[in-house]
Amino acid sequence: MRSMRLLLSLACFAVALSLCASAQTIQINQQNKTIAISTTDEAIATADIAAVTIGFELYENNPNSAYATAGKLSKGIMEALHKAGIEDKSIESDKQGLSRNTNFNERNDVIEWAKREFHFEQSWEVTTTAQNVSGVIHAAIAAGANASGEITWRLSDRKALQAKAAANALLKARAMANQMADGLHVKLGGLIYASNVSPVARTLVGTSTETVEVSAGPPPPTPLEIRPQTIREEATVYAVFAIE
Repeated sequence: MRSMRLLLSLACFAVALSLCASAQTIQINQQNKTIAISTTDEAIATADIAAVTIGFELYENNPNSAYATAGKLSKGIMEALHKAGIEDKSIESDKQGLSRNTNFNERNDVIEWAKREFHFEQSWEVTTTAQNVSGVIHAAIAAGANASGEITWRLSDRKALQAKAAANALLKARAMANQMADGLHVKLGGLIYASNVSPVARTLVGTSTETVEVSAGPPPPTPLEIRPQTIREEATVYAVFAIE
């Protein structure tokens, strides 16, 4: 009897390998005694990387003065970021440009509008650790970066989180298979096939970005209290277990 069970297990395993090599499917029939489960689970982790938008905008009465003022401001912000521990490789230009201010109507004061006829803006994406993000924003605002604060949270080892989600899903599949086996009054055997059917990347719990609005004026006296968001990964697995 024991030898027959062993032969049955080997036959099931051979069938599974053959099908995996050809069509990556498992045939469920009387000769292939198995329990197949498809289930989903997740894994979560706290973000450890922040991509921060640092930028400024200004208005002047002529393009040359706008460009000159922007150059000084741009240099000052870069120096502040370097002092905050940000290396050049972690700073990427996002946008920059000089344009005429067309936001005018008859209700505007013509003289005041003339002082703001030209608009210049520049921004960068700065990558830093979650622990350093508040200090980076604070230093940049103190240097004149009056359009800063949008944060996209990331995880340095996202693949590890995806693998953990798949492992959790597989454990859940085995638990469900055990329950089914108990209901059928049979004993669950080993795993003979598993596939990550459709992993789903979940950005974050909540929104994918955090925005800190900053208006022109003196910088805040102390750094902002910023907490990293939680990143979630979801995985779906298809698992086939032998029946002993």
